[in-house]
Amino acid sequence: MGMNVGSSSSKDLDVVVDINTTPLIDVMLVLLIMLIITIPIQTHAVKINMPVNSPPKSDKPPVVVKLNIDAEGVIHWNDEVIPDKALLQTRFQQILAEPEVPEVHLRPDRGAKYKVVAMVLASAQRLGVTKIGIVGGEQFM
Repeated sequence: MGMNVGSSSSKDLDVVVDINTTPLIDVMLVLLIMLIITIPIQTHAVKINMPVNSPPKSDKPPVVVKLNIDAEGVIHWNDEVIPDKALLQTRFQQILAEPEVPEVHLRPDRGAKYKVVAMVLASAQRLGVTKIGIVGGEQFM
């Protein structure tokens, strides 16, 4: 292997006008890999069954059950303390037996544990309560 250190001829002083494309290709490959990794995250969706038609208009306001959960995890059903899960399930079954199922407004306290809120929602879902909503979100803003 030889190396040309320098020469006085003008033909060796030609300027190379080609761009080195190796760094450009490296950057493009990194961007392509980042795009491939982030596409599944962007297409992840939560499936929600939304009503198709507008509900019929009613003259009277719906019956509302206020279900509060305080910071200690105590559940209140219309300001009455629910001491255990069995009584909560009994209450859900009672409202399902009514001719017009009331709306359940779940209002967890800011300091309530997620475990208690999830237990209430799971019990309602398991028993078939569909008119349930979480209210009081302004306290979390």
